[in-house]
Amino acid sequence: MTSFKRAVLAAVEGLWALLFAAAGRVLRRSASPWSSGGGQRILVVAPHPDDEVAGCAGTIVRHKQAGDTVWVAYVTDGRRSRALGLGPEEMARRRRGEAEAAAVALDLDGFEWLGCPEGEWTPEELRPRLLSLLRRCAPHVVYAPSRVDFHPEHQRVAHTLASLFDEAEPRPPLIRVYQIQVPLTPVLTNLVGATSGVMAESAAAFRAYVTQQGSVGCAFRSRRYAARFYDLGGQAEEFWQMSARQYHLLHRLPREQEPRRAFRSLRARSLADPLAYLVGLAARRRLAAAVQSVSAG
Repeated sequence: MTSFKRAVLAAVEGLWALLFAAAGRVLRRSASPWSSGGGQRILVVAPHPDDEVAGCAGTIVRHKQAGDTVWVAYVTDGRRSRALGLGPEEMARRRRGEAEAAAVALDLDGFEWLGCPEGEWTPEELRPRLLSLLRRCAPHVVYAPSRVDFHPEHQRVAHTLASLFDEAEPRPPLIRVYQIQVPLTPVLTNLVGATSGVMAESAAAFRAYVTQQGSVGCAFRSRRYAARFYDLGGQAEEFWQMSARQYHLLHRLPREQEPRRAFRSLRARSLADPLAYLVGLAARRRLAAAVQSVSAG
């Protein structure tokens, strides 16, 4: 990319950032600030290696700083990525190594490589493995993939995880849905964490994913937009917090009104970023209303 194109894209992103800041001043910002009192057990469920850093790298670092214990479970091996022209086996090998490097950068307490071959696993195979992990870790909080997504693997992992919460667990965890490249938007976001103070640590974790650098710009842009909207400095991460029961029932809702292209992701370039927030707003409102109608108990 030429320096002129880079300058144009930077200017466009700057314009969108100003619009997000203006929107934040006009719209009611009802999201609560993220915090941790320490001493919690945290589990992040990542459909692919790199989803954990795309969705909540800064929050992971802040959990660690607060004295929490953090595990990340990597569900698939990411072999279907076409980056760098690598074949499936080499890509899977590379992505596991990258996940291990990211785990070091994030100072994780637990690295759980489930390693399901991407696109070749079934919910029936994954379900007992995730359930065993949940019972072994006994997390207070689970950072979970979102139903508001277009990637079939993200959706399938989210649905399989949600199905586990019909089990009669004595202390079900709190669920925090994180976004990967499809924004939750203020329609769904009810918890937001300032991550400007851990930008260096987040960037180090991102750099570990050498094969996935194309998604880095998207993730950082969404953090910058969130920070401008919520007036939280340079970067912020957004979550949709709910009970395990609500997460379970959310994924039992029919999908007839959500075709595969119901939602749009941020793309490699910033030119059409607002469309990712505007496409699928009606579907988001329906989901928000459905979750709010369910008791959090």
